[in-house]
Amino acid sequence: MSDTAQIIDGKAIAKQIRDELAVEVVEFIQNNSVVPCLAAVLVGDDPASEVYVRAKRKACDHVGIDSQLHRLPADTTQDELLELVAKLNKDNAVHGILVQLPLPAGLDADQVLLAVSPAKDVDAFHPTNVGRLVQGKPRFLPCTPHGVMQLLKRTGIDTAGKDAVVVGRSDIVGKPLAVLLAARGADATVTVCHSRTKDLAAHTRAADILIAAIGKPDFITGDMIKPGAVVIDVGVNRTEGGLVGDVEFDSAAQVASHITPVPGGVGPMTIAMLLVNTLRAAQALEQ
Repeated sequence: MSDTAQIIDGKAIAKQIRDELAVEVVEFIQNNSVVPCLAAVLVGDDPASEVYVRAKRKACDHVGIDSQLHRLPADTTQDELLELVAKLNKDNAVHGILVQLPLPAGLDADQVLLAVSPAKDVDAFHPTNVGRLVQGKPRFLPCTPHGVMQLLKRTGIDTAGKDAVVVGRSDIVGKPLAVLLAARGADATVTVCHSRTKDLAAHTRAADILIAAIGKPDFITGDMIKPGAVVIDVGVNRTEGGLVGDVEFDSAAQVASHITPVPGGVGPMTIAMLLVNTLRAAQALEQ
């Protein structure tokens, strides 16, 4: 093994996926005379959300997908937001709906996400889509977990029979990622760790594939990693020194065989998979 880990370049892999998708989008438009369309809903003026939505719209442009942005003021009521979602559900020109989280205080995100039609739920947050994922019959794969699986696959990392440890049990990343890694075809043996796990380091040191999605800056250090393990860092934490992941990169890179950087690892993949889901939604709705 070399002295430092091979960097898994999420930007390059995301670009590869976008290039493949752009070809598929052209074919879809030619065959259906319809342009796939993603509608983003942005409530209030959270600066990080502004950045994310801008990046998503730019990525749509790259692959030939139409994007709409519906901006609502921070004092929007729950009813007004639900009314917009209902309107987008009925709009045949819209194939995917994305409600940018977090919502301002006072709005019930669960109720809003439940109101999005499962057929247009390109984030795969709706309980129907979560249930289908768990049953192994997904309509859409959730964007960040799917992005992680693509990073592993396209880097040539075999997951079958490997011990995978997911640190974090969020509904958006940890839980669905555990389901995907354990699913037939991926065939990993999965352990999910969280804030109440006893002796976390004993678990992380047993992992062939270690995925950090806990939201704590530089939390996983090199001494918590099995030599030669693959380390995927889903964390994005804003610190005074800039953006850092959940993994302390320098010490981890001395031990791991492969590692994702932050930024430039999982982040670009999440957006690429959102575009994939938007095209899949359009294909299903136009059949």
